[in-house]
Amino acid sequence: MNMQKMLKQVQKMQADMAKAQEELKTKTVEASAGGGVVTVTANGAQEIVAVKIKPEAVDPDDVEMLEDLVMAAVNEALRKAQELAAQEMQKVAGGLNIPGLPPGLF
Repeated sequence: MNMQKMLKQVQKMQADMAKAQEELKTKTVEASAGGGVVTVTANGAQEIVAVKIKPEAVDPDDVEMLEDLVMAAVNEALRKAQELAAQEMQKVAGGLNIPGLPPGLF
């Protein structure tokens, strides 16, 4: 592969990755904890965009339980968002073959 062709391929991939990163901001994943009493929505940019807490989850005598449910739902939503982002980036970079780099790096 000549250098100019490889440079064009890398530039296209960079543009595609930038586009994919913008699109990830519009895609969301959802995770819940406590049988659905706490639900967290995150976008593909790994930002929390919504937190829903059902009234039955609020027990003034057990705030720690609610904190644990929120933390569990947030962590799961972020894990799903990272997975979504990885899948989308794999679509963009999956076909890239740069000599000298280990296969599967992209």
